[in-house]
Order: sequence, then C-alpha cells, then structure tokens
Amino acid sequence: MPGMGVAGARGRSAGRCLVAGLAALVLTAVAGCGSSAGPPVPAPAGGSPYQAHVVRLPFAKPAGVFTDTNGTPFDLNKDTAGHPTLLYFGYTHCPDVCPLTMASLGAAVNKLPRQLREAFRVVFITTDPHRDTPQRLQRWLAAFGKDFIGLTGSWRTISRAAKRLHVAAVKPRPTNSGDYRVTHGAQVFGFSPAGNQTYLFPAQTPTRDFGHDLPLLAKGVRP
Repeated sequence: MPGMGVAGARGRSAGRCLVAGLAALVLTAVAGCGSSAGPPVPAPAGGSPYQAHVVRLPFAKPAGVFTDTNGTPFDLNKDTAGHPTLLYFGYTHCPDVCPLTMASLGAAVNKLPRQLREAFRVVFITTDPHRDTPQRLQRWLAAFGKDFIGLTGSWRTISRAAKRLHVAAVKPRPTNSGDYRVTHGAQVFGFSPAGNQTYLFPAQTPTRDFGHDLPLLAKGVRP
C-alpha cells in the first residue's frame, strides 16, 4: 500500500517515524515523520479551483461517540452536522508531522473571516488514547487553535473511525527496543457542511493553500 507506514516515538523525543496514509488514493509518502516526501498527489483532472492537490474521496464522515477535552461525549456526526469540518488523526507526542500539520491548519483558520472561522470544526482524534487524556489534548491543541476539538475514546471507537477513512491505525504498544510505536495519518480530511462530500488534503499542505481552499470547502465547491 503506497503511503502506509508506522510512526514511532519515545515520549517527546523523536524516534523513527513513518506516517500512515491512504492506499492507492494517496501517493504521498512521508519519511522521518515529515522530513521528506514522495511524489505529490496528482491534481484533479480538468483543472481545479483549489490550490492544494485536493482529492475527492468516496468516504462518508466516520461515525462514533468520543470524549472531548471537557470530558463530555462528542458525537462526531451529530456535533459537526451543518459545519465544514476538518479531521486529522494524530497524537500529541508526535515529534513533527502532527504539530506541523496543526500549526498550518491553525494559521489558516485563524486568518479566515470571523463568521467563516466560527463555522469550521477542526477535529483532532488521538491514536494514542493511553497518554492523550482530555486534559493533555486540551493543552496541546490550545497552541494551535482555541476552538480546536480534541477527541479520545476507546481504541475500538478510534480504530473504527480511522478504518472508515482507510487510515492505518494499530493499537499503540512498546517495542522490544523500548520505543513507543504509534500509527497516525498524515493527511487532513475535509467534509462539506452537508456532509455529503469528502476531500483529502495531502501531507505537507502549506498554510497559504489551506487559507485559499477552506472557503471553497465551506461552500461545497468540488475540485
């Protein structure tokens, strides 16, 4: 499967890191947890109004009831209904890809007009629920966006949501070498307000491209 991999880290220190992607639909492979990239995702045929190489996907928004950073239940479908939504699978101990992605998203979202900014739901689902408590998620996400939504839950709930979008997610566990191995996605999933259109923004999409493309996503413009 092109673009699939496993991310590993020991606590906050950087370890070997290959991020999980989407089979066949994504041609971007990230090594060193974002230090290098493979071939870019092809631009949609026929021209696209999007700056990023956005790919339209035949996947619906995953279902599931998680726990948010306030410790309250969060129904992913119900609580984002009617809102343009950005979804990312990652973990707070990730040394580079996750913070870089959330920083790019945060910078782009924070520059949007207030009404549009408040309409977006930026959702971060941890793939390391043992360490990523609601409190830790809240502290970590606050550095990128004060309204970003952090979710945790049972491994079954997390893995089912990831599988729905073909993101590789393996239950975290220590390795024989002492590393703590975690899998996560490198791409950002975008959902139209009606929830009937799903798009993929590839790994390393820059802030300027997010800034250009998010208003299009909010309007349901297709690539």
